[in-house]
Amino acid sequence: MTRSDVRPAQMATDRRSHLPGDIHMWVMVLGDLVIFTGYFVVYMIYRAMNPEEFLAAQQHLDIDLGVLNTVTLLTSSWFVARAVLETRRGRHDHARRFVLACAALGLLFMAVKGYEWYVKIYAGYTGSDMFFSFYYVLTGVHLVHVFIGLIVLGVLERELRGTGRRRESMVETGAVYWHMVDLLWVVIFALLYVMR
Repeated sequence: MTRSDVRPAQMATDRRSHLPGDIHMWVMVLGDLVIFTGYFVVYMIYRAMNPEEFLAAQQHLDIDLGVLNTVTLLTSSWFVARAVLETRRGRHDHARRFVLACAALGLLFMAVKGYEWYVKIYAGYTGSDMFFSFYYVLTGVHLVHVFIGLIVLGVLERELRGTGRRRESMVETGAVYWHMVDLLWVVIFALLYVMR
C-alpha cells in the first residue's frame, strides 16, 4: 500500500473525529445555551406560580405565525448545513447560494416576528402582563441573536465569494452559530406557543 492510498482513508478518519468549526465558537454557544437555560427556568417557575394567568395570555399568540417561523428557521438550518457540505466538496458557488438562501429565511423570520410584535402591541398586549413580559424578552433576545447570525452569514458569503479565502472552518463556525439560533427558537416556540 502506497502513501497515497493511505491518505484518503486518513482524511476520512480525521473528518469523523473533527469538531466542526472553531472551539471558541463552541464555548460561546455553550455559554449562550447556559444563559438561555436560566431564562427558561425562570419562565417555568413563574408559569408554575401563575398557571391560569399564563394560559389566558398565551391564547392571544398566533400559533400559525409561530409554526411559520419554526419552519422558516428549520429550513434555514438545512440550507446552512448544505452550505457546509458544498464547501467541503469545493463547490463554493453552490455553498454561497445556500448561505444566501439561509440569510433570506433569517430576514423572513425577523419580518414575521416584527409583524407579530406590531399586532400584539397594537392590540394592547404589552409588557405589563407577566406572560408578555417574558414573551418580549425571550423573543427579543432571540431576535438579537438572529440579527448577529445574519451578520455572520454575510461574513460567510464574503468568505465564499473571495477566491483567496474559502476556509471550510469558517463556514462550519458560522453554521454552528446559526444552528444554535435555530435550536433556541425551537425551545422558545415550545415554551411560549405549544406548552399549555
